[in-house]
Amino acid sequence: MQINNSPVDLEEIEKLNIAHYEENAESFRIGTQDHDVSQNIAALLDALPKEKTLDILDFGCGPGRDMRIFKALGHRPVGLDGCKEFCKMAREQSGCPTLNQQFLKLELEGNSYDGIFANASLFCIPSQELLRVLKELHSAIKNDGILFSSNPRGNAEGWQGQRYGHYMEFETSQLFLQQAGFKIIEHYYRPAGKPREEQPWLAIVSQRQDLKS
Repeated sequence: MQINNSPVDLEEIEKLNIAHYEENAESFRIGTQDHDVSQNIAALLDALPKEKTLDILDFGCGPGRDMRIFKALGHRPVGLDGCKEFCKMAREQSGCPTLNQQFLKLELEGNSYDGIFANASLFCIPSQELLRVLKELHSAIKNDGILFSSNPRGNAEGWQGQRYGHYMEFETSQLFLQQAGFKIIEHYYRPAGKPREEQPWLAIVSQRQDLKS
């Protein structure tokens, strides 16, 4: 993986990341519609109360593939994405409400979600803003609620083609989550059943804890 660490301001990072998805929304939808993330969906739901209709925020929902699944399972998903075209697709595909919000300019109501499903999205947030964003997600989750995240593994940050990414291994991810008020209850690598060098994805299930003042 070649990472270009040219300095760029936060506004520019988010603007260019979103523009990349706006321009490639349809090809992204086609390319990801058959991805099997059932292991990740189960990891979130298994950590939450059973036989209860759950309020779930799909953070970085993309075209809405996973919201359809949460809805079919009887839950109340809400999507969030910075890409307007993705939000339109997600509403059409799932029939669920979708928030068009940039990750660095969130406006989430506190104590609103049983769980947040951040599948392949948090790595888009630059390291200098990640703790702040995680604390905003912490505030949006109900007490003892769950944050699920899945991101590409690595130890680098910067531009990769037209996208900016922040790639972390477990130890660094754990530090950010703990500082934001989360307790990790499970982590695993994907795809399942492969040697570690062939598992580029790190998935983490964290529970919201009370932040000490």
